[in-house]
Amino acid sequence: MFDFVDGAAVSQEQGTRARKLFAAVVLAALDDAIADDRKYGNGPDQIARWARSRDGREVLTCAGIDPNERVVEGLMEFVSKGVRTSVALSREESERRAAQLGESAPAAA
Repeated sequence: MFDFVDGAAVSQEQGTRARKLFAAVVLAALDDAIADDRKYGNGPDQIARWARSRDGREVLTCAGIDPNERVVEGLMEFVSKGVRTSVALSREESERRAAQLGESAPAAA
């Protein structure tokens, strides 16, 4: 019985590692599209084309992301903002955004 539990735990851990690997590929595709947007101005179109392609849909699915049109639009919006993924995922950036939202909330009221 313990062999089954250990085997299931190992399988779960391998699945989690694989999902993280594919998520890293998605982040790299976003960074490439942001670089294209800065250089050529076509970043959102590039990420949309990739996300709608067969390979893109497969990578998104393996990363645990449903490759629907709403996701594609979100990826395009992220690329159009031009913030690199490493910066967007950093703690400092999230604190800066929270402070910015905190300042703008009283002004809107």
